[in-house]
Amino acid sequence: MNPKLKTAGVEFLYDAVLQLKTKEDCENFFEDLCTVPELKAMSQRLVVAKMLREKKVYSEIVATTGASTATISRVNRALIYGCDGYELALKRIEENTKE
Repeated sequence: MNPKLKTAGVEFLYDAVLQLKTKEDCENFFEDLCTVPELKAMSQRLVVAKMLREKKVYSEIVATTGASTATISRVNRALIYGCDGYELALKRIEENTKE
């Protein structure tokens, strides 16, 4: 993790997220925590990551999600050079939907 982000406040946020047990818990928490644009932006980036992982092309991702090419490039960089957070989350989603 980027040392600049490793603060007591960020750690507290992660601890709070780990306490959420249901989708309803998540909906309520994130609706309280985030503005509508913030929540839409985060969900858009996750969908972009999923589509990139599925080898979709930028034009299809733009058409489907409305994400800018800059956002798509940023997510792609995170998939290639990041901490594998998207990969872990998407893999777990896949595993849980197969069950």
